[in-house]
Amino acid sequence: MRAVAFVGFKKSGKTTTVERVARELKKRGYKVGIAKSMHTNFDRKDSDTWKLKRVTDYVIVRAQDTDALLFEAKDLNALLSAIPEVDFLLLEGFKDAKHLPKIICAKSEEEVKVLNDGLAIAVSGVISSEAKSIEGLEVINPLENPERLADVIEEKAFMLPNINCGLCGLDCYEMAKLIVKGEKSTEDCVVLSSKPKVIVRVDGKELPMKDWVQELVEKTIKGMLSAMKGYKEGRKIEIIIED
Repeated sequence: MRAVAFVGFKKSGKTTTVERVARELKKRGYKVGIAKSMHTNFDRKDSDTWKLKRVTDYVIVRAQDTDALLFEAKDLNALLSAIPEVDFLLLEGFKDAKHLPKIICAKSEEEVKVLNDGLAIAVSGVISSEAKSIEGLEVINPLENPERLADVIEEKAFMLPNINCGLCGLDCYEMAKLIVKGEKSTEDCVVLSSKPKVIVRVDGKELPMKDWVQELVEKTIKGMLSAMKGYKEGRKIEIIIED
């Protein structure tokens, strides 16, 4: 799953930009997901869903025009783990995310400078009607040229694991900046480039394991299961432990 965050201050054109890009990517045959960060609480206090969420971990709402899953994610990884697999995930907001590229939506050059944390791959939003390039970044008008924005995303979108395992010698933020610069690629991420036989997730966050740890866990589990009725070699094993 590849991803990009559309970041900007209020009234900078984020929603319009996300909408136009999503529409263009869908036209190209991709499966697209959108995650939106809101500063208001749509699940208002004392509403039915608010009451139900107080006593459960998840609430699924069936409405007339859409369905929703309500839960409280502990962190961004846990939130994104609830999203079904898509080709491109577009995040609206999430300025603090440090493991994926960003398109800055801005009203002024000053806002671009403030928001540019080394992960920007383009500028869009309100300012795109006035400039062609800012801080060395291409400025793209989402209304006039959504195709170009989609091209940039097709070429440059990615998402690192956001676990800061250090197996590559860097944290995910430093690696992401180097990927944006073109000095590294996702192939340099040990977690993404390897195909582990054993995967352990805690609250949606994947734990990095070296090869010898994977081998130890694999052999231990298979050894225990081999004595149990119903176990067959060569099948996928899934174990869930709830605290």
